[in-house]
Amino acid sequence: MSGALGAALAAMVCAMPKTKSGAPEERERLHRALATAEAAGRRLQALVDEDTAAFDAVMAAFRLPKATDEEKAARKQAIAAANGRATEVPLQTAESCLQVLEAAADAAACGNPNATSDARTAAAVALAGLLGALENVRINLRADDPGSGPLLARADALLADGRARAAAAGLPL
Repeated sequence: MSGALGAALAAMVCAMPKTKSGAPEERERLHRALATAEAAGRRLQALVDEDTAAFDAVMAAFRLPKATDEEKAARKQAIAAANGRATEVPLQTAESCLQVLEAAADAAACGNPNATSDARTAAAVALAGLLGALENVRINLRADDPGSGPLLARADALLADGRARAAAAGLPL
């Protein structure tokens, strides 16, 4: 949800008629950033529901019976599949938050100077969304899963990119 809030704030700044210097290039950049923020905001809102469904699937998998060897195997497979989805959804959330951070950086660079604090706040809450999503990724990965290494590397790369974009928006990190 915080990523969607960041998207709304970035879109607000991008949609303001006044730019930093009034240059047409700034308006074009803000127009592109507005489209990015609005699309990312819609996606982030949808991801809230997808994350809820993924969590519900994990909980349902843990409630499966485990009295027989067959039930245990089916339960283990269901948990692994549900955890996979519960990891992928927050990765998608983090990626969408990166888009918001980029739009917020453009808003801070080119937008109305009186709304710089709004652009930076957009970046701050988008970064919070990214951090929260990556925490969900880490908690949903099992240390004994051989496939967790590439996903953790992806999460680390998203974090580094997010911090760089937040700094570009003017956040003191």
